[in-house]
Amino acid sequence: MAKGAHSKADAVYGELKQAILTGALEPGRPIDKAVVCQRLGVSRFPVSAAVSRLAYDRLVDVAPQHGSFVSRISIKDVRDRLFIRSALEGEIAAEAARRMSRSDKVALIANLRDSRLAVELDDRAMFYAADVAFHQLLAVRLGMARAAEVLDALRVHLERARRLLMSPSGRIRQVLCEHEAIVSAIEIGDADAARASMKSHLRTTADLLETVSRERPEMFSP
Repeated sequence: MAKGAHSKADAVYGELKQAILTGALEPGRPIDKAVVCQRLGVSRFPVSAAVSRLAYDRLVDVAPQHGSFVSRISIKDVRDRLFIRSALEGEIAAEAARRMSRSDKVALIANLRDSRLAVELDDRAMFYAADVAFHQLLAVRLGMARAAEVLDALRVHLERARRLLMSPSGRIRQVLCEHEAIVSAIEIGDADAARASMKSHLRTTADLLETVSRERPEMFSP
């Protein structure tokens, strides 16, 4: 593939991937290659190459003779990954309560300020970025590089579900309250309370997943 074709395919891939991850292209929705070509001003080849990459990423399903569709969210995969997050992040929160420095705690408090602003502005994109940063801070500030890598890998696979689960009215404000409870426990050095608050936070997310999957079954696969 020529360099120009590579760059166009990369650009189309980036556009479509972002649209899928943010929910602009919902699970189950067909991808009309002709429309993508027209909107992005490219030929069919880079669009087809981008769709093939997205299929490899398991974000797109290609059905011969029927077209390409945004992959539905596997509820089993999400459940499994949330289970792993709860086990790992519960212990990270407990460890944070035991040994986070004052500067580490200040960083968490600054993150809460950013989150509050996002809630006040009802800016879900801004809040999502702050939410990701909150969970990364805990592992990174403790120097847990391997744990941070595991969580980053889980986050990539959970991104569509996490964004979707923040869409119900009032949910981002509730997440903020859950984060505040975690930070409060870390602030006073209560490892058991920090662990319990983190697990409660992630359990609420798991419960919401079950509710949303019942309400919007067309977006999920078993």
